[in-house]
Amino acid sequence: MTQVAKALLVDDRRENLMALEAILQGLPVQSVAVESGEAALKQLLVDDFAVILLDAQMPDMDGFETASHIKRRERTRHVPIIFLTAADRDAQLALRGYAVGAVDYLTKPFDPWVLRAKVSVFVELWTKTRQLAAQSEMVRERDAQWRLLTDAVDEATTLLRSADDNPDAIAQALTTLEQARWGPTPD
Repeated sequence: MTQVAKALLVDDRRENLMALEAILQGLPVQSVAVESGEAALKQLLVDDFAVILLDAQMPDMDGFETASHIKRRERTRHVPIIFLTAADRDAQLALRGYAVGAVDYLTKPFDPWVLRAKVSVFVELWTKTRQLAAQSEMVRERDAQWRLLTDAVDEATTLLRSADDNPDAIAQALTTLEQARWGPTPD
């Protein structure tokens, strides 16, 4: 089953969340909107995300503190964060965002097509990473099967070499090979 990439949208203003959801509409990503840093941290405990769009300035826990918590957790430290803020182009805020682990920092008003492009890149990276992990697991499983089959062939070869026309040894070797090929037969 293919897992759908998700984007976590974090903003204390509902209208901003609705605007972000509209911007991302049509992309191969499911938006999950929350209205606080605390809610974002809780959501990150239950879901995996391809990207986080995080408002820098929120009451209680601001975006910088939220990002700091996200980057400290092993499970979430590699999730890319794009800060979004209505603050004027204060270089110190951008530097602060990058210092807590953001991959980008956009000030409003921003070009929605630029944001879509950035999110698309992270969704594609997330998808490719999942595909590689699945392929890697398949290779590990095949390697394990190959080792079992090789061991069975080695065991059968040893039995056949020592058989000296012994029907029991030959039968045991055949059973070993059949089990390696088809799995154990029920008794």
